[in-house]
Amino acid sequence: MSQQTVKVKLVKSLIGTREEHRATVKGLGLRRLNSVSELQDTPAVRGMIHKVSYLVKIVD
Repeated sequence: MSQQTVKVKLVKSLIGTREEHRATVKGLGLRRLNSVSELQDTPAVRGMIHKVSYLVKIVD
């Protein structure tokens, strides 16, 4: 049984963003600009991506 994954890339700086959004980005495993993280495609991860959608981009 293969797990679905989603790759997320941080495309905008965290400077000036809310502390809660910074924690969400850290929870997604993203550290610096242009870093990419591959995560399991779960509703919780999708919710985190939606919350900081203005900072991240889903890559193929």
